[in-house]
Amino acid sequence: MANKKKSKKWLWITLVILGLLATTAALSLWPRNTIPTVSRGTLERFPQFQSQYVPPRDVVVWLPEGYKTGDSCDVLYMHDGQMLFDATTTWNGQEWRVDEVANSMIQDGSIRPCIVVGIYNTDDRLAEYFPTKTWQHVSEADRQKADISKLTGDAYLQFIVKELKPFIDERYKPLTSREHTFMMGSSMGGLISLYALCEYPQVFGGVACLSTHLSMAQLPNGVSGDAWAAGFRDYVDQHLPETNSSLIYMDLGTVDLDAKYSLYQDELTRVISYKYWDNEHFRTHVYDGHGHSETYWAKRLDVPLLYLLGK
Repeated sequence: MANKKKSKKWLWITLVILGLLATTAALSLWPRNTIPTVSRGTLERFPQFQSQYVPPRDVVVWLPEGYKTGDSCDVLYMHDGQMLFDATTTWNGQEWRVDEVANSMIQDGSIRPCIVVGIYNTDDRLAEYFPTKTWQHVSEADRQKADISKLTGDAYLQFIVKELKPFIDERYKPLTSREHTFMMGSSMGGLISLYALCEYPQVFGGVACLSTHLSMAQLPNGVSGDAWAAGFRDYVDQHLPETNSSLIYMDLGTVDLDAKYSLYQDELTRVISYKYWDNEHFRTHVYDGHGHSETYWAKRLDVPLLYLLGK
């Protein structure tokens, strides 16, 4: 009996120690700072930007070196804004390095001057980045499973188009036409970017979709990833803008989650190519050895920037 009590005691102590170690490890990943800084250009913050469509969230605007209000420049809207500029403030210690890469390309003349609007995600990220009308392109049985009130991509895009863009246009006075307005995102951010082009082709002239979560796996509402993915392809097939009227960049890696995207990307590429989009207006790239993280997106960020904003 004494031995049983002793073993239970040590088991309890071991569990406590493991719990503390796990907590310490998690806290070590948590950012020490909460306000991002940049090494190139300047960053303006708009905490808890209010919206009638979605919950408030922080918005940051990156301005290249030498920028003055009213300068002729393009605008690039990017999702997951807290991951773009400063690794000391991100949950995983990684960043896109947008300020370094974009500023360097502007300075050497390879891309047009631009400002970057970073839109922070929220706890509702999966719902807000979900292409809502995909729901209309799955079977009736699957529609019965899905709670459309939890698929809020349409509301998120309304926030960007009807509230955030007018604010940016008024405050910074950039070039405002579709030919100078772009969107970029990764994973689910890639999905909502392509969806934005289909929903608002009069607003956005091009999109870049990195490591796009085309498998649509592990999404809510009890519908399989394959069903959602097929529905999204059908949506794109019916709602893609006029052939060669916009710029579409898509890419993927070959490691971890990205390795699961190859078949889905091939199927979507066929949908778009069958509409006779040429290589100048629709491009896909595969990056061997690249995985699903900001470190890899930073390594190839220059490619979509050059494609969307090249002179």
